[in-house]
Amino acid sequence: MLAYLLGVLLFVLGVCLSLSLHEAGHLVAAKAFGMKVRRYFVGVGPTVFSFRRGETEYGLKALPFGGFCEIAGMTTLDDLTPDEERRAMWKHKTWKRNTVMAAGPVTHLLLGFVLLYALATTLGLPNLTEKPVVTTTAPCVTDARTAEDLANPTCPPSATGPARAAGIRPGDEILAVAGTPTPTWPEMVAEVRDAAGPTAFTVQRDDQVLTLTVDVPTVTRPSDTGPVEVGVAGVSTTTAFAYGPLSAVPATMSFSADMFVQTFHRLVEFPERVPALVSSIFGGERDPNTPISVVGASRIGGEAVAAGLWSLFLLLLAGLNFFMAVFNLLPLLPLDGGHIAVVSYEHLRNRRRRRRGLVAAAPVDYTRLSTVTLTLVLLGGALLLLTVTADLVNPIRIT
Repeated sequence: MLAYLLGVLLFVLGVCLSLSLHEAGHLVAAKAFGMKVRRYFVGVGPTVFSFRRGETEYGLKALPFGGFCEIAGMTTLDDLTPDEERRAMWKHKTWKRNTVMAAGPVTHLLLGFVLLYALATTLGLPNLTEKPVVTTTAPCVTDARTAEDLANPTCPPSATGPARAAGIRPGDEILAVAGTPTPTWPEMVAEVRDAAGPTAFTVQRDDQVLTLTVDVPTVTRPSDTGPVEVGVAGVSTTTAFAYGPLSAVPATMSFSADMFVQTFHRLVEFPERVPALVSSIFGGERDPNTPISVVGASRIGGEAVAAGLWSLFLLLLAGLNFFMAVFNLLPLLPLDGGHIAVVSYEHLRNRRRRRRGLVAAAPVDYTRLSTVTLTLVLLGGALLLLTVTADLVNPIRIT
């Protein structure tokens, strides 16, 4: 229980740090462009302490969830002092304003990358696509009628496993079995199970593609319906790929890009998963693909630490940062992406007007968007309440 609580606490702290660094991204970008940042606070609620450095007040709020960065003149609705007029954010060039707004989501991307890089150089990046890469070759394969027999085989002194005898080595990727492509480990296993006797294995070893002949034996294996006779090659899969400091950079970039795309797809699929989420609240089985809140993610983080699965903990925290990056870039107010959309619209509208010989139009009146903004805030709040409720009454578990 103590390890679980520690994991939950660490995950919550990680989320709070991510949110505060998001606002720090806005802060650094705004100051770099000469905009005036009035306040930068970590957390919400009553002020615990604050101090002023230069023209900016920095401080900590009582509840360490999120934070804010107050930039003078973020919209035309902002009241400005005389000394702030010329430095108002809305008076700056479009690319500067958009850079400041994008700095928050970009910070989440960088944090996700850093977490995955740390994972790549320590525990290794997980084999999410189930590539059939060999991690070990068995010294022998024997009949096994129970899971215990399978976990503790007894090998004669002179025995050699079929894959090892054929020359398959750890690190080889099995591309095909008997001419049938095997892009994933389950597909490779299915082909081997149906094989018997000398069978061609096409493997990728570094920059070479080799064809090795494995004499696949037929052995007894346990199953849900009782012992069955199947073909076995005597190889085990790689669950994670570890890298050195330099090789981890491109590997992490590729892995991060895949996670970012997957996160975007999950966000697009969110509406169609809402019914399953509602069903889980009222007793239905919780689909592990349904959305989770920070509460649910924190619970899983706690379970991961309790089970010693630090790779899952880091992967979950990185994934949450990618989600926050994608979510904040949605072109909806009051998200960062909504402000970027408004500023970009103003720029394109005024450029079109200049081509027609007209003067630039007035900035967008945010009061006209207040109804849409309020609707989106209420909808977002409802969805947040829905996911939190599901995570409390019917959480997703890893154990």
